[in-house]
Amino acid sequence: MPTNDATLQSEFDQAVARSKTLKQRPDNASLLKLYALYKQATEGDVAGARPGAIDFVGLAKWKAREELLGVSATQAMRRYVALVAELED
Repeated sequence: MPTNDATLQSEFDQAVARSKTLKQRPDNASLLKLYALYKQATEGDVAGARPGAIDFVGLAKWKAREELLGVSATQAMRRYVALVAELED
């Protein structure tokens, strides 16, 4: 779900690159937020069957994405950029 805002797309792409070189590894909750915001920005709403209860990681990722249902790609990109900036501090 690309956005028409080239500046935001550039900021998002740079934040994605910076997220891979953070000085400290983010906690699991922040990693889930980054994952969910990235997926929402690039793929849109979560689709497919909800993972089973014993697939802890898959279920956590699915739930994190489910919380973003209806969030636009533009808004997800903005939130992702802001979260990376927060994690860099």
